[in-house]
Amino acid sequence: MCFEMIEKFKGVFPALLTPFDTEGNVNFNSLKKLVESLLSQGVSGFYVDGSTGEAFLLSMEERKAVIKAVAEYNQGRGVLIAQVGCISTKDAIELAKAAEESGYDAISSVAPFYYKFSFAQIKKYYFDIVDAVRIPMIIYNIPVFSGVNLSVEQMGEFLKDPRFIGVKHTSSDYFAMRQFKTAFPDKVMFNGFDETFLAGLSMGAEAAIGSTYNFMAPSFIRILELFHSGNIKEAAALQERVDRVITVLCKYGVMAGCKTILTSMGIPMGVVRAPFTDLTDAQKTELLNAVRENLG
Repeated sequence: MCFEMIEKFKGVFPALLTPFDTEGNVNFNSLKKLVESLLSQGVSGFYVDGSTGEAFLLSMEERKAVIKAVAEYNQGRGVLIAQVGCISTKDAIELAKAAEESGYDAISSVAPFYYKFSFAQIKKYYFDIVDAVRIPMIIYNIPVFSGVNLSVEQMGEFLKDPRFIGVKHTSSDYFAMRQFKTAFPDKVMFNGFDETFLAGLSMGAEAAIGSTYNFMAPSFIRILELFHSGNIKEAAALQERVDRVITVLCKYGVMAGCKTILTSMGIPMGVVRAPFTDLTDAQKTELLNAVRENLG
């Protein structure tokens, strides 16, 4: 992958939330407001239909509709990555084609999960997807939820192919990420855990995809700037402040909490889709207090 491609995918990418209306349907008006707001804050682009977007609780038609809508709202201003992961290869290919038709810059996919597929089956899944489209793939490495922990050697089976341009590494195994980057320096490493954003940068990540960037994007953009300017002390202090908010989110529910915060900021997000549950009034108060105390 050329230098220009790495530059294109650098920066902070919110893993977009999916807002719902009072009837539980996707709220496209709020989705548009969220996209516009984040672009005005300076994000590099969007990661669409990911875990944060409750993708696995959406129907195929909803997932495709969100992919199409975000492309329309974005209007070429930010880099677009569509998470197309499914247990079914057929469904993943259908979503990948929808992303390609909508002009996305790349697709991404979690490994097929639940059935404990063999590595040979997982490898075929990924190659079947990239064989079906003409846009590149970013491996979504999230062992805690997928149950799939790809070794450095296994990851290399993908990264040696030019169609696989990087890894979204949602894991605290930063040694592994450093090994991926050392073996494939021309691939992009996306940090996946917001609470260890600074750690990921120190271990080779050029970019990051995260849930809390939906409402804390300026803080993470600033951490990135401070890191590259060599001001690690100030970057660490800001990481500590955002982590105080993330601590409360993890305590009560990340998606529900993020939606609560954005709603309080004037973008109605609705509730999370069952079996997730919304926050209680007391939990909302604690969370919003944490935001005010640490973000101003």
